[in-house]
This record gives sequence, C-alpha cells and structure tokens, in this order.
Amino acid sequence: MADNRHHTFDYVELAAPDIAAAKQFYADAFGWAFTDYGPDYSGIRRPGGDGEMGGLNPARPAGAGLPLVILYSDDLDATYAAVRAAGGTIDEEIFEFPGGRRFHFSDPAGNSLAVWAEA
Repeated sequence: MADNRHHTFDYVELAAPDIAAAKQFYADAFGWAFTDYGPDYSGIRRPGGDGEMGGLNPARPAGAGLPLVILYSDDLDATYAAVRAAGGTIDEEIFEFPGGRRFHFSDPAGNSLAVWAEA
C-alpha cells in the first residue's frame, strides 16, 4: 500500500496530448509502467507496482511555465542519456548545486521537468 503523507506531493499529472507517444517516451527514458483507464487517461505506476504516483492526461494543456516536476536519479549521467535517446530535449545541461547535480528537459509534448542526483 502507498505511504501517503500529509502536506507532501502525492500525485503529478502531466499533459499528454498524444498518450501513446508520452507512454513510449517515459517507458524508454525512465522505465515507467502505466495503467490505462480507457483512451483518455493513463496512470503512472509507482516503482514496484504499489499504487500510482501520477497520470497522463490528454485533456490538459502542455507547455513550459507549469509547475516544475523534479525526478530523482541514482545515476544522473545514465538518465540524461536515456532522456536524449527517448526523444527528450535538454533545456539545461547538467549543472552542480549545493548537495547535487541536475539537468532540465522537455518531453515530446513540451512539458518541462528536471532530474537530480545527490553529490
């Protein structure tokens, strides 16, 4: 069962005008799995398959300037390569900040996200 915590992020819904393309991108880049709820919504399964951490919604508008979703990676360089190979656009190359490293990218629909790793 998922461990929900008061006042913490629980679910992130990403715009996905083309659900099939979004699912392919996130499966290729991050190994994500999905639960389809008909043709108009797909849930993003939590690692291990216990519940969901988000969803893909074709009815939501995509684009920059929306809340920034930041993902964690155990191997930032490998994740960077996977995002590029899956068709993501690197918006900010890997940079260092106190405590870690991070890069920003856009998925094929134009959603802006970031990935970070501890130093």
